Amino acid sequence: MELSELKFDCRHFRGHIPCAPNKQHGKVCSSCDAYSPITHRILIVKLGALGDVIRTTPLVVRFRKMYPGCHITWITHSPAVLPRDQVDTIVTPDFINVSNALEDSYDIALNLDKEKEACLILTKAKAKQKFGFVWNNGHIDAATPAAAHKLITGVFDGISKANTTHYLDEIFDICGLDFQEEPYLLNYNEGLARKWEGILRPLAAGKPIVGLNTGCGERWKTRLWPRDKWIELIQGLQAAGYFPLLQGGAQEHEMNLEYARLTGAHYAGHFSLEEFISMTAATDTVVTQVSMMMHIAIGLKRRLILMNNIFNPHEFHLYGNGVLVQPETSCVCYYGNSCVQGESCMKDLPASHVLSAILGAPAQ
Repeated sequence: MELSELKFDCRHFRGHIPCAPNKQHGKVCSSCDAYSPITHRILIVKLGALGDVIRTTPLVVRFRKMYPGCHITWITHSPAVLPRDQVDTIVTPDFINVSNALEDSYDIALNLDKEKEACLILTKAKAKQKFGFVWNNGHIDAATPAAAHKLITGVFDGISKANTTHYLDEIFDICGLDFQEEPYLLNYNEGLARKWEGILRPLAAGKPIVGLNTGCGERWKTRLWPRDKWIELIQGLQAAGYFPLLQGGAQEHEMNLEYARLTGAHYAGHFSLEEFISMTAATDTVVTQVSMMMHIAIGLKRRLILMNNIFNPHEFHLYGNGVLVQPETSCVCYYGNSCVQGESCMKDLPASHVLSAILGAPAQ
């Protein structure tokens, strides 16, 4: 085979290693029916939290529809959640990866993070069109006027509280698009999902499985629902004929062990992210007070009960398959990690309200 026969413009071409069609089926460029010429090159910079990465994936769905054959490169700290059949190149933002990405040229480049490192990447990227946030003269700036609103809401609480546009409408507008209910994309292991179905369904014995994500991490501790409320909810679910499944990470392990001991609710332990997502796929409904689990549930198309106190409720888009529940008292700790009143308003969210939402409140 001659060098001139190589299809350097193919989406599958890797250069330093065999492409997928060659590895899986022995194809070669001169006679390959999987040849897919790149029509557009797109760079997405979304470094941020795992949940933020998941909720940006609807843009990939739109780009694939608008530009069949496009090649998408994504730079992120959370590569494990991105589906590799939809995102061609997924890299973490180390020096070599960023340097390589900046050597290429793109038709579209966008950055939806406001951290300096992300803004600098978009600033230095070679692209015909740039969307989102850049670094300009020592400060963050909007790449186009469409990003100005999102920038301003991030620096003034009063303007942020008055915002009535949800996140997906915002990021699509930043990119000059209109959101059309494009779904989340989520990478999860179908084999592991089947394993968890095989474990949990027999234990549930026909009862609906409700995943209870009991923790809230260190960043937003004001979102933590009190211990007595979780116990009351678990007991209410059991009385109503549901199968409560306690879920969390290493930080919630001791707490979940205690809930299991006090109520008899099932707790299998804490696992890797891949196992956690696969376990969640075996549930019917998810209850959470954190946005990471919210985005996993949306990505898996599971019914969602989302507790909220410190965030603008208009920010969330639950795809018509979720219910938002909030404390009966108003929260004064907007985006705060410690309560100015000394005790979180989450104590004012009754377990009965959450139980009612699980049992059949209309979705949003």
